Amino acid sequence: MKGKTSLSSPWVIFYREIEALFKDDPAISVDYDEDTKTIKLYVEGAEKADALAQLLPTERKFGNITVKIDVIPSNLGEPSKLQLFQKAFDGNPALSYIHESVGVFDFDYVVFKAKVVQYLSDNTGDVNRLTSTLYQDIAKDVFEDTQGVFFCTDIAD
Repeated sequence: MKGKTSLSSPWVIFYREIEALFKDDPAISVDYDEDTKTIKLYVEGAEKADALAQLLPTERKFGNITVKIDVIPSNLGEPSKLQLFQKAFDGNPALSYIHESVGVFDFDYVVFKAKVVQYLSDNTGDVNRLTSTLYQDIAKDVFEDTQGVFFCTDIAD
């Protein structure tokens, strides 16, 4: 058997999801403080930080544990939901494009690159305890209050 097997808490897996979503973005670094149960996103650029602060929940409950989510610097404006996603993912190689619908229906699409993302999450079905998924699935889990915005995967070339 390779290494020691241990299970992580759901809030640590949530941190790893956030980290996996933004790991390739040079303007964002993600940190987790186990003692205070706080996930911190350090973001270069006030507009991008503001967008993330408005899109991400300020806290997430896991049973009797509450994890706080801090975006540094803090939130300042009130742009549209689509503008927030555009600012939040500006320069992030995970994003393929954002499509704004025009016409009767008010649906917008955040389209991610067709790439399998892996992160450590106690997946007992994987010898290395990794979860393999798509950016769109992580975004669906991480972001809240996204009414009218759908996360999709781009068609591979």
